[in-house]
Amino acid sequence: MKVYTVSQINSYIRRVFDNDPFLSDLYIEAEISNFKLHSAGHMYFTLKDSGASISAVMFRSDTMGLKFMPESGMKVLVKGRISLYEKTGQYQIYVRAMEPAGTGALYMAYEQLKARLEKAGVFDNKYKRPIPPYPRCIAVITSPTGAAVRDIIHVAGRRNPNVEIVVVPVLVQGEGAASDIVRAIESVNKWGGADTIIVGRGGGSIEDLWAFNEEKVARAIFDSHIPVISAVGHETDFTIADFVADVRAATPSAAAEIAVPSEESIGKAVINAYRRISTAVNGKAANMRSRYNYAVSCHAFRNFEQSIYNSQIYTGNLYDRIYGSICNKIEKSRYILSRSIDNVENLSPLNIMKRGYSLVYDGKGNIVSSAETVKAGDSIMIRLDKGRIDAKVTETGE
Repeated sequence: MKVYTVSQINSYIRRVFDNDPFLSDLYIEAEISNFKLHSAGHMYFTLKDSGASISAVMFRSDTMGLKFMPESGMKVLVKGRISLYEKTGQYQIYVRAMEPAGTGALYMAYEQLKARLEKAGVFDNKYKRPIPPYPRCIAVITSPTGAAVRDIIHVAGRRNPNVEIVVVPVLVQGEGAASDIVRAIESVNKWGGADTIIVGRGGGSIEDLWAFNEEKVARAIFDSHIPVISAVGHETDFTIADFVADVRAATPSAAAEIAVPSEESIGKAVINAYRRISTAVNGKAANMRSRYNYAVSCHAFRNFEQSIYNSQIYTGNLYDRIYGSICNKIEKSRYILSRSIDNVENLSPLNIMKRGYSLVYDGKGNIVSSAETVKAGDSIMIRLDKGRIDAKVTETGE
């Protein structure tokens, strides 16, 4: 009896799976459940129908080619091979390609991105900017060789040859087209010389127009500081760029008509502006004339010279009265001051001393007003009008 290990059995079964032509390349239509996106980019999920289920894995090298994001509950058509994962003994399908069942992968990706951006508010009208009515320069981001750029230049030149058209050449389909368009939008914004941006191309299939359904292009249009007109030449179908742009034009020619005002419309605008200004100026002049006539008809203006003369006389009389009153007050104040000075001088001890009086001070410098405050032998000082006398008390009495 030969005994095998689990590893040997699992390895054998895996080789059986791998060598079976039927299992090495098959298609399965089923519903996704338990979907998980690994941080490394791998996808793990279960494919199921009403009666059974099978584990599935799709590695990052294959997921990079997906145009949409799988979700639990989504019906898909997958292509891959079935093999055994030896470590667990579980067989599973290794998915190499996937697309939504019943609809195209591009359409599914379009609907997913549209729903996500709409939920984020990117399409909200509050972010839409008005297109400048009188631009000096318009940047056209498109293929330099397509019919779109010729239509834009032709229509713009016919409507107003004074508007400068700057063509920014980009790829509009195929690998790298979306990145090319993003770089062009960012470059025009950094340059800052354009008043309006037209971005677009002629019509085509959803595959041809796919660059205008890329999220990076939508974000670049949304972030643009310059108003953007989307001009993807598909009158009935809308691209993501159409929803994000400030204005959507059905064709490149329509975009040029929106962006470039005709000389006739500019002329009408100038005439209308002149009429509005003229009406406003005439109305203002009539109002000022009416106010002037009212003012000169007032009583104050009818006898203006006499009013001035009367005011001069009244002012002169008032000045004389005020001046006279001030002079009287000054003279009265001078007299009162003179009397006060005389009274002060008459009461001054110095003037009294001039008449022969003197002041006596004891040894401490106090005025002696009574003989009782000194005694024989005390030193005293007698202050006269002119000079002083130092003396000693020999005797006191009443």
